[in-house]
Amino acid sequence: MKSIEWLGDSLRILDQSKLPVETVYRNAMSYTDVAEAIEHMEVRGAPAIGAAAAYGYALGALEYQGTIEDLPSYMEVVQDRLEVTRPTAVNLFWALRRMEDRLRECWDVKDLDEVRKSLIEEADRIAEDDRRMNRLIGEHGNEIVPEKANILTHCNAGALATVEYGTALGVIRKAHEMGKAIHVYADETRPLLQGARLTALELLQDEIPVTVIADNMAAYLMQQGKVDLVIVGADRIAANGDTANKIGTYSVAVLAQAHGIPFYVAAPTSTIDLKVATGQEIPIEERPAKEMRECFGVQVTPAEVNVYNPAFDVTPAKYITGIITEKGIVIPPYSVNLLKFMVRS
Repeated sequence: MKSIEWLGDSLRILDQSKLPVETVYRNAMSYTDVAEAIEHMEVRGAPAIGAAAAYGYALGALEYQGTIEDLPSYMEVVQDRLEVTRPTAVNLFWALRRMEDRLRECWDVKDLDEVRKSLIEEADRIAEDDRRMNRLIGEHGNEIVPEKANILTHCNAGALATVEYGTALGVIRKAHEMGKAIHVYADETRPLLQGARLTALELLQDEIPVTVIADNMAAYLMQQGKVDLVIVGADRIAANGDTANKIGTYSVAVLAQAHGIPFYVAAPTSTIDLKVATGQEIPIEERPAKEMRECFGVQVTPAEVNVYNPAFDVTPAKYITGIITEKGIVIPPYSVNLLKFMVRS
């Protein structure tokens, strides 16, 4: 299954909110269609959001009917709409900056169709870069996976969260391909159950042994010695190594340290935001209360109850054993080594 696929004049999006019960695709014909798909979590996962936004930007240029001189101001509107969809995942802003830079490079081009072609090519490059980076993350991460490891992961950081292959699941996939006979525990990941619905589905399709557990079971499994390694994805990594990821990740990291279990983050360098000094500066998205009051259309709490629904939490760097990137594995001190990896060719 592909999370997104460019069709030349539209973006085909796998509606992940329907999985695993239904496999439904929608064709996004406009940048507003893409923005809505991101907001509604039809497409999700930081790398996939970034690539989808890039194609959304290109769709904005395809929709434009004015003069070449007025295109830049129109594209500012397009960019603003896409940027407000999900505030935590930095890949969204990274991809849109690349698209904006490409548009600036085209300012001397007087042919609107040539500009559109150039923007589509840049979106294609962003998608291809994600494919390449995920494969490299898998190769580097495989080095830290022992034979017959029991691996715990939280949320979904697989092919569905990227353009292809995955970050945390990319490491798991590579270890499986190398014949390491691994087994995965997938936290269900409340309230939208991305682990139970999406991670379990991906691993089953790849015939990688997987067991779904409730989020509150992780400590008990660790206490029993059933977890050898934790690998999660990331939505934004601060300059000091503090990492924002799906809500519940921080709890898993604290538990892992308490039980002496290595805790790794797998993410491309596009997820590292050196402009943010610490995790305290990372904006945390708060999702609609309905996601907590209902479970896929079924009411599970009193309708009038107060709800607090942050989509992410921040794991302090001190709980992170290493950060697996396409350039290698970053180890502490992160404030020094992240910068070194970012400038590495």
